[in-house]
Amino acid sequence: MNSQARLQALSAFLKSQRAKISPESAGLPVGTRRRTPGLRREEVAQLAGVSTTWYTWLEQGRDIQVSSSVLDCVANALKLTADERKYLFSLAFETGTSTYPLKQEAAHISPSLHKIIKELHCCPAIISDRMCNIVGWNNAAAHVFLDFERIPLEERNMIRLLFTRREFKRLAVNWDQFASGFLAMFRSYYGQYVEDKWYESFLEEMKRDHPGFTRMWEQSQVSYAPEVHLEFRHAKAGKMLFELTSLHVYGNDDLRCSIYTPAPDTNTEAKMRQLMEEKS
Repeated sequence: MNSQARLQALSAFLKSQRAKISPESAGLPVGTRRRTPGLRREEVAQLAGVSTTWYTWLEQGRDIQVSSSVLDCVANALKLTADERKYLFSLAFETGTSTYPLKQEAAHISPSLHKIIKELHCCPAIISDRMCNIVGWNNAAAHVFLDFERIPLEERNMIRLLFTRREFKRLAVNWDQFASGFLAMFRSYYGQYVEDKWYESFLEEMKRDHPGFTRMWEQSQVSYAPEVHLEFRHAKAGKMLFELTSLHVYGNDDLRCSIYTPAPDTNTEAKMRQLMEEKS
């Protein structure tokens, strides 16, 4: 277990969550000497019913004993969502990957899963692994996003593509929301597999090569299945509205299927049908 990476991730997460909570929302006086946004450490400790020293050590990433009940009080104080609580506990108790194989091999997509996404004629669908590598897609995804077949295998990572390919930034009107949804999923994987050195290496690469990534990563939420509403401006089909549904594919490869469903009460589905007919 890469304990140092796990504790550093725990520290960064607690700091980012503390910064998001205003004193007013926590029922605390605002005061006049706040130099940084959010709550102070002693205020989180007060709300959680723990000592300031203990919480400070926890947030500093020190290797200290933590009980589930006390950590639950901290989660309440920080107003964490269910997914964020799961992420916090996985970092605090080293419960992430002990049950998962870390050896990365080529993902196996069953013929039935291939058939399922192929039948989604008007719903772009992408299958990704725990590193957000794209391992499968349907024709609708190739027509709406880009032809992933033309991208070298080693570059087929959704997070990397979002920040390197202009096609995505031109396509997504609300690109920040589009990218944030994938970062929320990526962070959930990071909490499970934090001891895998690949994640730290990948994050260092992204922070080094893409200045905007650091800000988005530090502000990203944790969600195992984010629901995102997206507006695309397709070069041929024009304005299209989609809703993202993320499904976990049970099996040894820990795959995820992201399906973009045409928003109801819009002409997006009709545009998708026309686009697919033109491409066929």
